[in-house]
Amino acid sequence: MVHGVWGTKNRASYLPTDLKKEVCNHIKQNAKAKGVYIDTINGHEDHLHSLMNLKPDLSISKQMQLIKGESSHWINQNQFLKSHFGWADEYFAESVSPDHVENLRYYINNQEAHHRKVSFQDEFQNLLRKFGFLNT
Repeated sequence: MVHGVWGTKNRASYLPTDLKKEVCNHIKQNAKAKGVYIDTINGHEDHLHSLMNLKPDLSISKQMQLIKGESSHWINQNQFLKSHFGWADEYFAESVSPDHVENLRYYINNQEAHHRKVSFQDEFQNLLRKFGFLNT
């Protein structure tokens, strides 16, 4: 399983709760149609987290491109927003051991409460530091 995290372009708050739910449902259904199983997906107004399998014939970058590209196209095609929607180019992905799956599901499903305490920008920076992509 892979934990993927990606944000909106310029960290804009494009995803109010009702739209976020619709986007998550669409991503999950579209991924399923393409052979990607998304176990859990949720986020906040400016980003999403997903717990998913890595399809054997896709690299993580191709799988993220598939998810992000198709969903931004769908959002814009359906004109859910007055402005053009886009995901940021960057994303974070980590493999998840089976004994951490349940805790990660809880964390993903409780994003609204989590982000009352920690901003996405701080969270993303902490993830990058934790895994050695940024120096302190």
